[in-house]
Amino acid sequence: MSKRPSISFAKFAAVENGTAVLLLASEGKVAGEAESVVGQALLSRIIDVSDFKGKLAASLSTLAPAGTELDRLVLVGTGDPAELKADDWLKLGGSAFAKIGKAKHVSVVLALPEAEVSGENAADFALGILLRAYSFDKYKTKKGKSDDEGKEEKSSAKITILVADPHAAKKAFANAEAVAEGVNLARDLVNEPANILGPVEFAERIEELKKLDVKVEILDPKDMKKLGMGSLLGVAQGSVRPARLAIMEWQGGKGKEAPIAFVGKGVTFDSGGVSIKPAAGMEEMKGDMGGAAAVTGLLHTLATRKAKVNVVGIVGLVENMVDGNAQRPGDIVTSMSGQTIEVLNTDAEGRLVLADALYYCNERFQPKFMVNLATLTGAIMVALGVSRAGLFSNDDTLAAQLFDAGQATGEKLWRMPLGPDYDKLIDTKNADMKNIGTRFGGAIIAAQFLKRFVGDTAWAHLDIAGTAMGAPATEYSQSWASGFGVRLLDRLVHDNFEG
Repeated sequence: MSKRPSISFAKFAAVENGTAVLLLASEGKVAGEAESVVGQALLSRIIDVSDFKGKLAASLSTLAPAGTELDRLVLVGTGDPAELKADDWLKLGGSAFAKIGKAKHVSVVLALPEAEVSGENAADFALGILLRAYSFDKYKTKKGKSDDEGKEEKSSAKITILVADPHAAKKAFANAEAVAEGVNLARDLVNEPANILGPVEFAERIEELKKLDVKVEILDPKDMKKLGMGSLLGVAQGSVRPARLAIMEWQGGKGKEAPIAFVGKGVTFDSGGVSIKPAAGMEEMKGDMGGAAAVTGLLHTLATRKAKVNVVGIVGLVENMVDGNAQRPGDIVTSMSGQTIEVLNTDAEGRLVLADALYYCNERFQPKFMVNLATLTGAIMVALGVSRAGLFSNDDTLAAQLFDAGQATGEKLWRMPLGPDYDKLIDTKNADMKNIGTRFGGAIIAAQFLKRFVGDTAWAHLDIAGTAMGAPATEYSQSWASGFGVRLLDRLVHDNFEG
């Protein structure tokens, strides 16, 4: 969608033209490599005149001082270098990119006073640049303005990052670049309007992963009917756009080793069905497939970086619409598991899609664990706001691994409870269960519903309703669609299940 900057790495050298980016620690401290660009006296004067404090991810752009061949000078604050985390390096990269304007040639002096900048740090900085550079403007006939800020579109700059060990930085950046591709793919999918991206079109996008040696299989309604997926198909029956179930397999580990599995909710548009949503804000329901987008982006990332692990990704793709054939409140459907469900609210549809997708995944692949992602409930936003996703799990080890991955990447999670007291709230006299409970604890009740379809397999449910779309902008995410989940799950895989 957006122009992508070109990024390379080199050893420290004199910066003689273009735009120079320097890191400034708290108290105005800079590394010797940065000081040599314009000299300490000029730097001190710029800092004093602008009252720049060097707070984390704060930035300043100024015309280069007289006597240099530079065009502009950009300062990016790091705060206390000793306290920088991986996510902070993304913030620094995003903040720097936001200040380079239309510069064609940019040199970043990635050095800190009394602190080493590793290859991983440099790669994370570059990742922040790539994520900040994203914009969704493919349907604009007049280019040149960004979505929200009215600022001029950034050019595809040539950015050279000067580091102590460019070889290590380049090696680490290969993985970071794969992550950026996966995140931005997920963003593209969520940002697409629903008239362009329905279940069939989403499945076609997934088939493009074959180019990366991902095995892709697409099930149509006839296939799913044979399997008994009445829960998923019931959601889709009100739309003229047929459902799809997409299965993605990446075989990067040992041949017969059980895979790890990720399952995504892919409601390409959610009108609420007969239990129709209010008109205000309904346009945002094009993003109700954020879980499926994250799973697709994750498989793209893992395949691109040749992750040494066997992975299955499954996404249920439907459109929930109002029609004479639409599912009614009070209907009873039979899931693939054989369990019957009384549908009391057709707007509680995501759990119906996931019920069959999870059961199918577990029965066919017998994975080590399953993690599902879904923009499932508004209730999770009431509980946690929009800065953390809800984490529900039947396995403490998996829950801890996910939580740690969230802390490391900045895609943070908070664990929520499950238990018999919540489970009994979905019992009904008319079927094995109903798809809603009481007005309280809605996110927990939805998770409790999903738990009935995973058996004894280790499982976690991530409710990303508040983080996948419309989340607050950050230094490295200015898009309505954040791509939440790709970096989190890539880190989970990298730290715990490879090699």
